[in-house]
Amino acid sequence: MNNRWVRAAIPALLIHCSIGTVYCWSTFKEAIANQIGVSTFGTGWAFSLAIFFLGMSAAFAGKIVEKDIHKSSLISCICFTVGMIGTGLVIQFMKGVPALIGIYIFYGCIMGIGLGVGYLTPVKTLMLWFSDQKGLATGISIMGFGLAKAIATPIMERLQTAYGISAMFYILGTIYFVMMFAGHILLRKPEGWVESDDKHSDFKLLELLKNPIFIFIWLMFYINIHCGLMLITYEKQILQSTFNATDFVITIVAVVPSITAACNALGRIGYSTISDKMKDRVLVYKIIFASSVLFTGFTLLMWLLSEGSGLYKVSIIALLMVINLGYGGGFSTLPALLSSRFGMNNISKIHGITLSAWAVAGLTGNNMSEVILKATSPSVATRCYDLLLFATIILYAIAFVFSFFTNKKKENS
Repeated sequence: MNNRWVRAAIPALLIHCSIGTVYCWSTFKEAIANQIGVSTFGTGWAFSLAIFFLGMSAAFAGKIVEKDIHKSSLISCICFTVGMIGTGLVIQFMKGVPALIGIYIFYGCIMGIGLGVGYLTPVKTLMLWFSDQKGLATGISIMGFGLAKAIATPIMERLQTAYGISAMFYILGTIYFVMMFAGHILLRKPEGWVESDDKHSDFKLLELLKNPIFIFIWLMFYINIHCGLMLITYEKQILQSTFNATDFVITIVAVVPSITAACNALGRIGYSTISDKMKDRVLVYKIIFASSVLFTGFTLLMWLLSEGSGLYKVSIIALLMVINLGYGGGFSTLPALLSSRFGMNNISKIHGITLSAWAVAGLTGNNMSEVILKATSPSVATRCYDLLLFATIILYAIAFVFSFFTNKKKENS
């Protein structure tokens, strides 16, 4: 069979549903720290490194992906699964600082490279097969990246309980290898599509980096990820801080993350599909930033006027849902937005370079939260998570302003 579902959509989902499990980090980070005898703060840098190497490898892998998606999909498959299984080996056989370094190398660096190359690989192929519905195409693939957390989290918890943390990495590493290798075999570009010769390519990196439209797209994409990570990585703690035992905190903390994970996936398919109906795709980002400012502002108002009230607690849950919707939608709409500004010929290269914003946000997002929380007076520690909202609303407002500087001058797609 040689159709767009078999050659693009299914392999993209196989790859992205595997690598998207990087966002399950909070599910096992404490188990890793306890197993190797280090602090959770120390192990947290493994996740930051994974996101950093994801963004940077995507930035530099554009040329490889443009030239040969089969090579790039195989590189992704090998690096990601070696990183998973290597992490399991380190946890089982090493302790302390040596184990921490090993996890940084396998989970952070090697797996991070697999993440970046794998994330980028199916995107252009999808847009080529779904040329009339580019937003839907990228939404399908990138939805898999967001949906992976919702699917894998309960599986990881069961595997940890039944077999231990190391065995979890071995089992999942093997399963993901099979899934990604199947995606590697199936992935094909449409017949008749020929990539332009690099020797005659019109792509000029320096000109792109000096282009004001690209700069503002990069900045608003960075802010959206940065703010999302500030709140998403502390989702469990925010809920625990907001709800008390009489509010069935165990149920709330267990159920809401699954709902927000579903919102993340829904935002990826929903916002990108809606963008296909819009005259200008940047309107999606304006909606994301405006809704984020609105819900963050309302939550802050409830905090100031009626902290601890039922309305305040509902506003916290609603805010986390909106942030996750926009976080996912920002990723899935990006490739189509870039193609509308810069055309399709070099889209993998341009998309990859833009994903460097993800690398930087991976280092700044959750770490900025750490700085804010550590600087908070102990006397207000029970409400310190709300102080994160003051920082996020300012940044979302700045991103909203930036979105008006990305207006296209002509239609290139």
